[in-house]
Amino acid sequence: MSSVAPAAAVPLGASLWPASTTAATVAAVVLGTAVLLAVAVVLRSRKRRVIATPTQRATYQVLHVASLAAPPLRSGLTEATAAKAIRPLHQLLGGPALGLIAPDRVLAWEGPGEHHAPAVLAALVNSRPENLHEGTGRVIALRAEDLTCDLLECPVRGAVVVPLSTGEETVGALVAIVDTDAVPGLVRAAVETAEWVSAQLAFAELDASRERLAEAQLRALRAQISPHFIYNALSAISALVRTDPDRARELIEEFAEFVRYSVRAHGEYTTLAEELRSIDRYLLIERARFGDRLQVRLQVAPEVLPVVVPYLCLQPLVENAVRHGLAGKAGTGTVSIIASDAGSECLISVEDDGVGMDPEQLRRPEGTERSEARSAHVGLTNVDDRLRSVFGPGCGLVVETALGAGTKVSMRVPKFQPGVRVVSGWAS
Repeated sequence: MSSVAPAAAVPLGASLWPASTTAATVAAVVLGTAVLLAVAVVLRSRKRRVIATPTQRATYQVLHVASLAAPPLRSGLTEATAAKAIRPLHQLLGGPALGLIAPDRVLAWEGPGEHHAPAVLAALVNSRPENLHEGTGRVIALRAEDLTCDLLECPVRGAVVVPLSTGEETVGALVAIVDTDAVPGLVRAAVETAEWVSAQLAFAELDASRERLAEAQLRALRAQISPHFIYNALSAISALVRTDPDRARELIEEFAEFVRYSVRAHGEYTTLAEELRSIDRYLLIERARFGDRLQVRLQVAPEVLPVVVPYLCLQPLVENAVRHGLAGKAGTGTVSIIASDAGSECLISVEDDGVGMDPEQLRRPEGTERSEARSAHVGLTNVDDRLRSVFGPGCGLVVETALGAGTKVSMRVPKFQPGVRVVSGWAS
């Protein structure tokens, strides 16, 4: 009868390797296993880290380079802006060299071949001189025989000249220098790059047009300072010179500050606090003339005083309230100016309890109503256009009025607006 030997018990922590296995062998096996595991982990992590394809990376690179050239071009085509934009444009297009030229001079050039600029300028002007200022210039391909020079080491074998236009006139050209024949692919790339540059220059011209329009609107508002107000203010001050010289001196100082603010040449914007300070001077002078007939109610939340508003956006409304609302009213009249905090916005209203206005006058084309109403209409339209231009179409004036019921003009102004800020004491 055979006996079965009982299974040997393995003490806890005892080795399972054969007794003949050396420590070095064990260590080698363990190390090899660890290396294989590490390689597997690395391969898996690399597989997961592919976050962009070559096409996506190339797209990002093009967009990044273009973003470096866009800001200076959005300021127009000058020597300063061309010098900043020429390098990223050269990276974008490639080739031995790139130039940005005006019809009469070189603005910026990177790479060899600038000594050929006179020939390039002549080709640009001679291509179609009668259309040079109409934005209809054509692409010019120059060959080696068109760009002859005495430099034996000159690499220039041609150039592609693409006019740059703002939409109305040709303001210059992009010059792509080549060291071989101008292949169709390079010509197409140069044309596409030039069209993108022209779009940026068109945006710059649009911005400049908006600035010119804003300046014209400000000049119109300044011109609206009524000669009658100036005459009446000086008459009221003159009447006080003998009876109350201290009061007369105070009014002269306030009048001088009011005029200084109204005709200032700095900044398209101001703070609500500055605008209200000028309005306070205006009302102080008018009260010297109207006396107790003119009452003022001012209610302003302190939180909205730093809000930036278009320069002279409230003053014409208050002047309208006094001139057209209260001047023709018998007895006492009140002008109420309220500015309240409404979260991300500031709500402002100017209201009078005067004679009011026919609402149809506000709907008529400018110039069809009588002179006095037309003056008020132009002032309201001017302010409304500027508010919409700066803050968007939803921030125009809201006018509530009726004959004999007074007039209330309201506006909504965002507390923060990109590009609208105060710099060195003035808003810009």
